[in-house]
Amino acid sequence: MSRLLIYDVATDDSTGAPAGPRALHEQPERIAVELAARGLRFERWPIETTAPATVDTPDNATASEALLQRHAAAIERVRNEVGLQTVDVVRLAPDHPERERLRAMFLQEHTHSEDEVRFFVEGRGLFCLHIGDEVLQVLCTRGDWIAVPAGTRHWFDMGPRPHFCALRFFGNPEGWVASFTGWEGAARYPRLDALPEALSCASGAQGAASAGSPPPPEPVPAGAP
Repeated sequence: MSRLLIYDVATDDSTGAPAGPRALHEQPERIAVELAARGLRFERWPIETTAPATVDTPDNATASEALLQRHAAAIERVRNEVGLQTVDVVRLAPDHPERERLRAMFLQEHTHSEDEVRFFVEGRGLFCLHIGDEVLQVLCTRGDWIAVPAGTRHWFDMGPRPHFCALRFFGNPEGWVASFTGWEGAARYPRLDALPEALSCASGAQGAASAGSPPPPEPVPAGAP
C-alpha cells in the first residue's frame, strides 16, 4: 500500500531524531493532492504484466522490451508532458552484489538537474523529499508513478534487501547524475526497514488527535434565539 508521511524539519540541526510524523495519508487520491500542493506528481497506473526476473540476460532484454511495449501509451504521454525521452527498466534484487554501495549512495541527500520520474512495476521504495521546512516520505509500491521536479532535495531508500523493478525516465544521456547537498539530517529520518514503527507512531498520533477533538455542537432548536 502506498503511504505518505509528513514531518516537520527540526530547526536545530544539533538535535537527534525528529519528532514523529505529523500526518499520514494512505489513500492514493489524497497522496496525489498533498504532493501536488508541493509541486510533485503522483499517479496510480494499472499493472498488466509481471516484471522481468533479471536485468542482465538476453531473455530479460526481451522481457524488458515487452514491459515497455505494454505501457507504451502511458510512456508516450509522460514523454510529451515532461520531455524525458529515454526510458529503461531497472531491477534490484535482495542478493544484488552492489546493494550496500548503491543504498549508501542513494541515502545521501541530493538533487538532479532534471525531473526524476519513476514507475514501480514491482516491489517498493521510499522517496524522502526535503521541501522547505518539511520532509515528506513517499512509500511507492507496485503501480505507483512519481515525478520529482528538478532541483528538489531528496534521498531514496531501497532497504537493506532491495526488491523492486521500475521504469526510469531520463533526459540526460548519462542517466542518473546527482549533486549531493551534504545535509546530514537525512540520516535522522526513518528508513524503509524502520517504516512500520513510524507508521504506528503516525497512526497513534492521529488517533489521539481525533479523540481529543471537541464534540460537534448540539443542534439549535427551531425558534431559539
